[in-house]
Amino acid sequence: MFPMITITCKIPEKLDVEIEALARHRRVTKSAIVREAIEERLRRVSKKVRLRAFDLAKSLCGSLHGPRDLSTNPKYLERLGD
Repeated sequence: MFPMITITCKIPEKLDVEIEALARHRRVTKSAIVREAIEERLRRVSKKVRLRAFDLAKSLCGSLHGPRDLSTNPKYLERLGD
């Protein structure tokens, strides 16, 4: 199971009533209904939207330590290709 993040959003009362009724009918939480709806929507949209490498690795940005000029300072490139 992945760690859960809490988000807050405002929804119209009518939508809340519909979510609550469906959750009660299926005997699951309202959160489960909302998660399923978001996942389904993202599955449909993600077929049209391409993820960038950054989108997949952004959680790693800033997690490594080293010289700030590693990619631009020629002295670090001298041994490359040996």
